[in-house]
Amino acid sequence: MEINNRLTYNPPLAAIELRLRALLSAELYAAAWVDPSPATLMGVFEHLRTLRYILHDYVPRPVSKSPPQPGEVRYQWQTGALLFTDLAGFTSLLEANAAQGRKGAETLLGVINDYFASMIEIVSKSGGDLLEFTGDALLVQFLAGKHEQDTARAVRAGLRMQRAMAKFANIQTARGVLSLRMRVGIHCGRYISADIGTPLRMAHVLLGQSVQQAKQAEGSGTVGRVCLTETASLALGEQFRFEPGKSGYLLVADDFTDDRLGEYDITLTGRRMPSSVLLDRSVSGLVSEIEEAVKRLEPLASYIPKTILRLLVENADRRKIPPDFPEPTVMFVNLIGLPKLVDKATPAEEARLVLGCSRVFALIDAVVSAKGGVLQKVTAHLDGSDMLIYFGVPDVHTDDPSRAASAAIAIRDIIVDLPPVIIGVEEVKVSCQIGLCLGPVFAAEVGKPRGRREFNILGNTVNTAARLMSKAEENQILIGQTVFESIGLQFNCEALGAVSLKGKSALTPVFALHGSKLERAKGGV
Repeated sequence: MEINNRLTYNPPLAAIELRLRALLSAELYAAAWVDPSPATLMGVFEHLRTLRYILHDYVPRPVSKSPPQPGEVRYQWQTGALLFTDLAGFTSLLEANAAQGRKGAETLLGVINDYFASMIEIVSKSGGDLLEFTGDALLVQFLAGKHEQDTARAVRAGLRMQRAMAKFANIQTARGVLSLRMRVGIHCGRYISADIGTPLRMAHVLLGQSVQQAKQAEGSGTVGRVCLTETASLALGEQFRFEPGKSGYLLVADDFTDDRLGEYDITLTGRRMPSSVLLDRSVSGLVSEIEEAVKRLEPLASYIPKTILRLLVENADRRKIPPDFPEPTVMFVNLIGLPKLVDKATPAEEARLVLGCSRVFALIDAVVSAKGGVLQKVTAHLDGSDMLIYFGVPDVHTDDPSRAASAAIAIRDIIVDLPPVIIGVEEVKVSCQIGLCLGPVFAAEVGKPRGRREFNILGNTVNTAARLMSKAEENQILIGQTVFESIGLQFNCEALGAVSLKGKSALTPVFALHGSKLERAKGGV
């Protein structure tokens, strides 16, 4: 006769065990289950408190200040000035340090975080909110206040940021003296600020033509200057002197004395998070505090890609993710149609559009996650919304290029299958452009140490993927030479010859990715 012996075991945290899995390091999770002593529970509480500080700095201020419940889609119209930056010279700096391995990564991280910390401090003192990092670029929001000085605050911030770049004009490297320089673009207007996604993955996005116009101002600007749209310049009256830029844009003349420009506009309370005070250290008291900590953490954690969240969880005690030079496959997806339609929509239509954006984001994130990749973020493009996606960081697979190619095809099919969007009497078909590139990047936790920061990838490979995307036609996937060499036997690719890409002196061989050969054999794409 067979006898089954079962032990009754009900550790203190059993009720929230499922919720704790993604928030505890492997060692701490095991200890909390097999040795739930007061000392272990205290360690769990302190870990969650530290992780909350980290995630508080990883998300935009509007999210950290008032996070929605995971999966809760919300939006609001906002009025203000948007400031985009873009950094010139980082690729050369990366290449100068890459050959030195981990030492070079630490050196590069020191320089780039010195830059970010300087810019973040200026933004904060100028009354702005840093909404996102996109590679080495920044998006800053200046909301309109009582005196409607948002555009003036943005311009003064831009001028201060450009002055601060003098610190990075002569950087000593193994390849000689290099420099970092920056473009700044500003536009003001109305736009939608939205939180979209699922309980597993949320995103904070801006939608509307004002966002694209701010991005276009940066792209049309001049290195070392602050570029404005004509709309933004009209909002400033005679507070600043302008010089002509490209057609439709003006450059701000920085003829201010240090006293007139000053160091700041307003003093903010900053991003400090109230600390948790533990009064009851009994087992029941610790369990109660841990449950409350999980409740506060979950909304913030939903904004972090799960593989990046795991990195943060495992490195929470160090409060630092080591930098590296991996070689992932990087993908950019430009979603054209939905983001710009909100300006034409009625309230009922705009709600449907936001829900539509949320649905597309959720479907794409599901495809990327299933293939082992990371959907880093959604950001503004010149004529749509970009999604930065990568395979091979932090999880590396031998077939990352194939995973990325399969994901790109699935994403294109999702967009192609979307029904037309009806706004009033206008029918708009949503489309996409996709670019893939394989090569070395700088992967690190960038931003202000112990302040606003995030894990990100930067470098020429990221820029090339973005430029391939911009070169793609409607619903086309373009890939670079290294991706083609890695997947050519598995997928149907078409050589398009060598083309000119922005920022590249030599022509770049480009291929169109049509579908997998297996799908074709089965009668698919």
